[in-house]
Amino acid sequence: MRIGNHRLGSMHTSTFDMKTASRNEMLDITPRLAEAVRQAGVTSGQVTVYVPHTTGGVTINENADPDVIDDMLAALDAAVPWRQRFYRHGEGNSAAHVKSSLVGCSAIVPVVGGRMALGTWQGVFFCEFDGPRKRRVIVQVAGQ
Repeated sequence: MRIGNHRLGSMHTSTFDMKTASRNEMLDITPRLAEAVRQAGVTSGQVTVYVPHTTGGVTINENADPDVIDDMLAALDAAVPWRQRFYRHGEGNSAAHVKSSLVGCSAIVPVVGGRMALGTWQGVFFCEFDGPRKRRVIVQVAGQ
C-alpha cells in the first residue's frame, strides 16, 4: 500500500486471552508480544498492545526484580484506595477504573532488527485492577 510517496509495510493483528488470579496483579506479557512480532516477520516497525477493558491496563516497567511489581501495586493502592466514601459507581470497583485510566490501556514499542527495542530491564505488563477475570489482549505489529 502507498500513501503519497511513502510505502506502508504489512500489518498483523492478533489477540490472546488470559485469566488473572487476584484483584490486583501485573502479568509479564513480553514473551507473547515477542512471539507476535516473530510470527509477523516484521524487522522494522512497531508493536502496539491494547487491552479493551476499563479496569485493566498496560505498562512498561522493570521485569527483572519482582519487588518492583509489588511496589507499583502498593503505590497504586495507596494513591487510589479500594474503598472511598465519595465513589458513586454502583459496582464497587471505582478504584479499578481510576487505576486503569492512570496506567492507560495501550503501549507502543519499536521493532528494530526483528525484535522489540525494550531496554535491558524492561518488560510489558498487563495490569489487573479488578480480578480475577478473563481478559483479552490485542496485539498489532506493523512495519516491514
